Amino acid sequence: MTASSLRWAKALPLSARIGLIFVLFWLAVAIAGPMLAPYPVGAFVAYDVFDGMSAQHWLGSDYLGRDVLSRLLSGARYTVGLAAAAAMLASATGTALALTAAVGGPKVDEPLSRFMDTLISIPSKIFSLVLVAAFGSSLALLLLIAAVTYVPGNYRIARALAVNLAQMDYVQVARARGEGRFHLALSEILPNMIHPLLADFGLRFVFIVLLLSGLSFLGLGVQPPDADLGSLVRENISGLGEGAPAILVPAIAIATLTVGVNLLIDGLKRRGS
Repeated sequence: MTASSLRWAKALPLSARIGLIFVLFWLAVAIAGPMLAPYPVGAFVAYDVFDGMSAQHWLGSDYLGRDVLSRLLSGARYTVGLAAAAAMLASATGTALALTAAVGGPKVDEPLSRFMDTLISIPSKIFSLVLVAAFGSSLALLLLIAAVTYVPGNYRIARALAVNLAQMDYVQVARARGEGRFHLALSEILPNMIHPLLADFGLRFVFIVLLLSGLSFLGLGVQPPDADLGSLVRENISGLGEGAPAILVPAIAIATLTVGVNLLIDGLKRRGS
């Protein structure tokens, strides 16, 4: 980290620094984890199922005798990667549509807003189940489902910000001097929306992690032999009575990831207020 990054981190509240540690840890795991896995993700390497922690298997074995640490390191890539990509896609799409609505006037704003109201009224789980049942589960479809599900929420927040900013004096001055809608949206309005949108992006990320984990728990997420964190919880549910690390560790991983992002977002909002 650079000196400026360290100063920025030290200026955060304690809770936000704890959240930042969790977030950076899981980002590092998602990037480097598969390369550090001691065993292939689908290899049967233990004689006993739900084996305890040992020197050979640091987090024990799962319900088929596979190494839990290897599957966790690989699964974090899918959970963090898919959630981050879907959150970026949802935020970019929602913000672009919101800016279009804000500078396009009522003829553009009304149809877009009514369409988003319709889309947000569809329960996310039902929407996901219908698409997975129709097209089968795949990484591309999971990404699309997660992004489309959370575009309307981002659109509502971004539109409220953009419409208010569009009435500000400096935007009216830019419009009076003949600036086009593209310039107004990207140069005058968007820069003043960045901080609230970053906080919203963090919330979308958490919601998408929970959505993807829920789908995986139902068997509709990442398919075997690959797995994300939600899949690891689902496939090892029979070890819950034994307190097996195979189910406890992925559940703790989901909790620390989502709580860490929430703590970081909350700290950033308090610092910016």
